[in-house]
Amino acid sequence: MSSEPCVVERLMRIAGDMASLAGYPFPDRIPLWRERLSVNLPELRYLDTLTDAGAGQYMPRAGAIAPEGITPAADTPGIAAIARQAHINEQGVLQPALHALACATRHGELNAFIELASEEALARQASLAGAAARGGSPAPLLGVPIAVKDLMAVEGFRLTGGSSPAGTVCCDHDAVAVSRLRQAGALILGMANLHELAYGITSANPHHGAVVNPRNPRHTPGGSSGGSAAAVAAGIVRAAIGTDTAGSIRIPAACCGVVGFKPSYDAISRQGAMDLGPTLDHVGPITQSVYDAALLFSVMAGQPPQVPRRLSSLQGLRIGIPSHYFFEPLAPDVRRALDEGIRRIEADGATMVPVEIPGMEHGPGIQFATLCSEATAIHWRRLVQVPESLGEDVRVRLEIGQMFPAIWYTRAQGARTRLAASLANALAGVDILLTPTLRTTAPAAGSTSVTLGGRDMPLHTAMTNLTLPFNLAGLPAITLPCGHGANGLPVGMQLAGRLGDDWRLLAVAHRVEALLRPANQT
Repeated sequence: MSSEPCVVERLMRIAGDMASLAGYPFPDRIPLWRERLSVNLPELRYLDTLTDAGAGQYMPRAGAIAPEGITPAADTPGIAAIARQAHINEQGVLQPALHALACATRHGELNAFIELASEEALARQASLAGAAARGGSPAPLLGVPIAVKDLMAVEGFRLTGGSSPAGTVCCDHDAVAVSRLRQAGALILGMANLHELAYGITSANPHHGAVVNPRNPRHTPGGSSGGSAAAVAAGIVRAAIGTDTAGSIRIPAACCGVVGFKPSYDAISRQGAMDLGPTLDHVGPITQSVYDAALLFSVMAGQPPQVPRRLSSLQGLRIGIPSHYFFEPLAPDVRRALDEGIRRIEADGATMVPVEIPGMEHGPGIQFATLCSEATAIHWRRLVQVPESLGEDVRVRLEIGQMFPAIWYTRAQGARTRLAASLANALAGVDILLTPTLRTTAPAAGSTSVTLGGRDMPLHTAMTNLTLPFNLAGLPAITLPCGHGANGLPVGMQLAGRLGDDWRLLAVAHRVEALLRPANQT
């Protein structure tokens, strides 16, 4: 296809025929499709220029994660301390969860949860976990209350995906990751709210209410795992589970000022989680500390319970600082906070290495073609049969997925292969990459765009630009609080590592977390 006339108009000319061919009986919605596609005109123009035959198709590769952490020490803080107390005092198995339940109820205005466990249900969970511990189970998470994003099956809870609850029933099984948490003694507090079907970045849910940012209710909590991040940031729980397709763990964690870890692709099983973009989806923890994230990661990944090795300094570590795409444009207050964080890291002995990563600017277009196509395929039956059950923003996004030519998808996967190779080449010369998590602090709730560098960017584009490359390549990435912006809201620093190098990334992140702590307390 040539770039003229406008690619959106060319798509619109055949939109009705494409919908008819696919069996979608709502051609009256074509004007809405034009409006939504126009938001992503830069991505469409990029896809329109791809001309190769898609050689070297991208194949998602699961990271082989060696268990390279260490056993939690007797003085390990956070959730490990909760579990130690529960092992000492049997009454302590239930009390943290009851406290979390009371806190969640007290902070109901946050809309962080779609469904909470009852006191009786928590008592039953605690009884089973305590009995297993007395029977010899190591139970490294004994009594730890955890929120689970309502995108994963949890026995005894409805799985709504943040969508209409009509017709949903209680699950009779746990997702694999949830089952491993239970086996480790954790108690499931409830199902965390999210952007519907995990297909968005604001967590403004039309069915269950918008999630509120505990740091400032006038600003977005991010998404799609907004409820998980809000519950952790508000102190309701120390740990929650989220999913990440384009940044949906790291974006809300950055907006709410907590830690969000996206492991290597499929390091944690997705079995029992609702798909959105199967080649992009990841499961991971949102927590108050790197130690807590690492301990949850080890358990959900089916490894021995571990925390990162303690680094006395970053001496000898080579940290890549990408130029251009990741730092331009950037809000000035975010840049100042990142520069101060980099200064602290460099003073600790790390060597900062400028790196060029060609092709990153194509990431949004590749992600757009990949996610739109996969998400529409996943939710097609519902889109056709009960479209009225979907919120308007998600319905439109699913509808436009039927308009992507198959050749765009396959060509995008070829481009994705090149992008992944570009990231791998950059990481071959350094140990870790360091970038901002977001180009700005949490935008105002209800905003549709962000102004950066003198130009307006669509909200979704501005929020996902810096996180989505690591979903496309399946690399592990983590966000840490890194000071505050001019408005007092938290700034996020993102660290990323090689595929399967999750434990090295966590060890570095733990050290960096300590270096950034004074800036986060101001």
